[in-house]
Amino acid sequence: MFARIVTYTQADPSPDRIEQGLRRTRERLPGIRELDGIEGAYFFVDRHSGKAIFVSLWESERAMQRSDEVMRPFRAEISGAFAANRVDVEYYEVGENLVQEIRERELVAQELELARSIQQASLSKEVPTLEGWQISPFYQPAREVGGDFYEFFKLDDERVGVVVGDATGKGVPAALVVSATSSMLRAVARVLGPSSPGEVLAQVNETLVARIPQNMFVTCFYAILDPNSATLSYANAGHDLPYLRRSDGDVQELRARGMPLGLMPEMDYEEQEIELGADEGVLFYSDGLVEAHDQRGEMFGLPRLRALVAKHNEEEPLGEFLLEELYSFVGEDWEQEDDITLLSLRRSVSVS
Repeated sequence: MFARIVTYTQADPSPDRIEQGLRRTRERLPGIRELDGIEGAYFFVDRHSGKAIFVSLWESERAMQRSDEVMRPFRAEISGAFAANRVDVEYYEVGENLVQEIRERELVAQELELARSIQQASLSKEVPTLEGWQISPFYQPAREVGGDFYEFFKLDDERVGVVVGDATGKGVPAALVVSATSSMLRAVARVLGPSSPGEVLAQVNETLVARIPQNMFVTCFYAILDPNSATLSYANAGHDLPYLRRSDGDVQELRARGMPLGLMPEMDYEEQEIELGADEGVLFYSDGLVEAHDQRGEMFGLPRLRALVAKHNEEEPLGEFLLEELYSFVGEDWEQEDDITLLSLRRSVSVS
């Protein structure tokens, strides 16, 4: 069997271009798989490096060469959609073991794409616009999709619910649990309104305990922002503690007791409330940031994150500042181990 391997390389990976290239390729694959003499056609994308590989398998070298005129326009189309700055075409004679490995890798790639699409659907598409407030989310999935999510929803009296969470596991199972949890939180929060973040988590927990696999659970921090009184009421289901940064640079943890969702029934969730002054803010995050390791195995860690939050001077968005520090810490050859979610909330002016 013979293989034609086409590699597309982007100098500056663009999520939009990657999605466009994937869509174009998926649209064309059924037709390509019907060509005379073809044994299979597969497309793989590395979202972080901006490199894509298209592999076509042929019953003979003659069949592969005969198809070249048909395949050349397709390669050009994908190159344009993918914004590739370099396209390499190679030809190989391959054995059955390699063919089987290619087919198995495509199944894994398809599962990861499904997990990614489910998870993306669980992330809020619109960020609330509130006078006197800045809300900035950032999400960067790892190579193998994890269970991070964030959500915003409007409540009564102009209040806004803010959720950051993380489901255990990876791939499709984690993505499905994320989707279910996000939907439940939104539904329960709208029924109960802005009065009790602890009760919202308690009700969602009871539902999840009966529905998700026993070896899975969800950590979740749920807060309700009242933009008029500048108060933030919150409850925590075992999630990483957000950091509150005061105007004088002092940094405090937002603590509230509570077990992860879906772990045990009949749980109570402690509620707390803070008031934010002008130029004060809160950072919500997932463990993908603090558990990142450098080339020596050292972890980014909570003490470093807390010190950076205190150091931040508002000249650039907090999320961008933290990511620059992370990339400097881990080095060029870093392979992201887990999803990274950052969500910053800042009061920029006095609220009347």
